[in-house]
Formats: sequence, C-alpha cells, structure tokens
Amino acid sequence: MKMKEYELFIGPQHPGITGNMMYHLWVDGDTVVKAECNVGYLHRGFEKLMESRTWMQNIPLVCRICVPDPDVNEMAYSMAVERLMGWREEVPERARYIRTVVLELSRIAAYLMGIGSYAGALGIYTLPQWALGDRDYIMDIFEQLTGARIYHIYIWPGGVRWDMPADLPKLIEKTMKYLEKRLKLYDDVFFKNRIFFDRAVDIGVIPKEKAIEWGVTGPNLRASGHEYDVRRLEPYAAYENIDFDVIHYPELGKFDVLSSGGDAYTRMLVRRLEIEQSISIIRQALKKMPSGEHLLKHPNWFKWEVPPGIAYERVESSKGEYGYMVVSDGGKKPVRVHVRGPSYTHGINVAETILKGANIADVSQILFSLDICPPDIER
Repeated sequence: MKMKEYELFIGPQHPGITGNMMYHLWVDGDTVVKAECNVGYLHRGFEKLMESRTWMQNIPLVCRICVPDPDVNEMAYSMAVERLMGWREEVPERARYIRTVVLELSRIAAYLMGIGSYAGALGIYTLPQWALGDRDYIMDIFEQLTGARIYHIYIWPGGVRWDMPADLPKLIEKTMKYLEKRLKLYDDVFFKNRIFFDRAVDIGVIPKEKAIEWGVTGPNLRASGHEYDVRRLEPYAAYENIDFDVIHYPELGKFDVLSSGGDAYTRMLVRRLEIEQSISIIRQALKKMPSGEHLLKHPNWFKWEVPPGIAYERVESSKGEYGYMVVSDGGKKPVRVHVRGPSYTHGINVAETILKGANIADVSQILFSLDICPPDIER
C-alpha cells in the first residue's frame, strides 16, 4: 500500500547536514522519492567579486570558497596567476615544499572534520569530540606558521607569504606522531565498529561506470574504483619528488573490503587511509626541503599588471578536484575567474541522484560521506 507522500527539510541549521545548506526531500513513508539541493545560506558571488579586486586582494577571498580546506583555493588561484606571469618554473624550490606541507596539513584537518561529522551522523558521538579536538592541533601549527587558524592567506603567486620558522618542523613531527596513535583509537571506536559496517555498506552507491559521467572527483571517485589523483597525474608543488600511492578501491590495505565499492563505507575508508598517506608526504617534504628563498620578488601589489591571457590550473583537495580558470586583459584585476569545485557536482547532481530510494535515516550519512562544502556551490 502506497503511503501519503510528504515533504521534509534537512538544513540549513541542522546537525545532519554538511554546512549552511538545505535539502528538500519528498518522502513516501520513510523512503526518499526525490531530493533537491537548496543553497544560498552562506557566501555568494565569489567569482564576480574577484573581478573588482586586484590580483593580490583576491587571495583573502578565495580561501573562503571551502572553509575546512582553504589552502587548495589559494594554491590553484596562485598557480593560474603564475602561469599568466610566466613564473611556473621560477617558484623557489623551498616554497614548493612548504606549499606541499601546508596542503597536506589542510587535507588532514579537513578529513578529521569530515570523519568526525560522519560518525556523529551515525550516533557514535565519541569520534566527533576526538576528531575536532585533534584537528585543533593542526590549527595550532597553522597559527604558528601563518598567524591564523582558519583562513591562512599564506600561499601567494610566486611562493609563500613568509618562510617556515626553524622550530616548526619539530612541532609538526610531534603532532604527526600523536595523530598516528590516535588513528588506532579511531579504528577501534569507529572504523572497526559493527554499527559502521551495518549502516554504511552498500549505502549511497556511486557505480564505477557512472562516476566519471556524473563528474565525481577526489576520494569519492577513488572509492568507486578509479585510480585518479591530480597530485600524481599532473604534479604541482613538490609532489613529483614525493613517494606515495593513489589509495583507491579495492586496494584499501589494512581494512577488509566488505562491499563492492562506491558506497559510504568505502568513501570513508579512503579518507581514513589518506590521513596516514598525508602524514608520510609531510615527513618526506620536511626531510627533502632545501634552504633558499620562499618568494619571488613582486611588482607593486596595487599597480601589478598581469599579461593578457587565459590560464587554467587544477589541484587535488580533500573534497576532490579544484580547477581555476583565470582571464586577464593585461590590467590590474582579473577580467574573469571561474572555479570548478567538486562540491557543485557532489552536492547537487550526485547527491540528488543517489538519495532517491534511500531511507530517511541514511540521508545524513550519505551527505557526509560525499564531504560536501556549501560555499563551493554558492561561489
């Protein structure tokens, strides 16, 4: 017997959502029959605002396009400007390694927030407290390096804002050792928890044959079985000198693969393993980091004119692939900036597709497993 269809709203101020956004659900009983993403509750119009700011004034703006993982936006924008300036090969070697450390620290911080939030959606409330608390130790590192905890405004065209303090590598290594010990507890409490198995396996499946067609990138794509990582395919920063594997289904190392891939379970395991991978990358970058300059000499920032042209650069973030297209007419401001963010496809096309047929109780965990960043959609 068909039950009466009714409407349900999740968000924008709701613990079961990935930020300041809302999903409008049509439900038959406890089964979702239709889902629509509704944004506009947070930041808006970044791309248009960038046309009225100078090249350097845009750095404090782009990091707000994804608050949990801000540094990838600074990196992609800076790389595009460097391409237009002809600086791509001139960025100091030391700056390349510092950028790598910053990007991987940001990745770990974003994953800790994502994993903790996902566990909270399943009612395993110990992990959100642990993960967000441990994330604060990464924020301590950023505060010492950049002077800020969230928006760092540190990666600039031509290098980084200032050099890494001599004693910071010791703090970074101390934090990495601490996180390695904590990950074992995360495994016992969450990743090896029967509740996680029963709730996440075969939920919110993104089929391998549909993943690329749907525009899936990053950990979500790798969880569906595609060995795809921009850091490996088109190395930037110092990644070409770093040894790391592309973690993807079904090669998930220490974890027994209990599903056929592409589900919430696999997506979270990929993120868990990439934290360990990021720790290894950071250690390699610190060990290989040379001495020298950290920034190219800039023109006057308020009179800086970038040669005319179009540049597109992309990076691998914790959410997926970020691409920046920057257009210059030779003036002091960009004519056009367009951001190709992963959450636009994950939060709209993918989420609306895989939520159909889901149980109400699984909606939040499916959304958290996609790791959606609302301001990326609203940009």
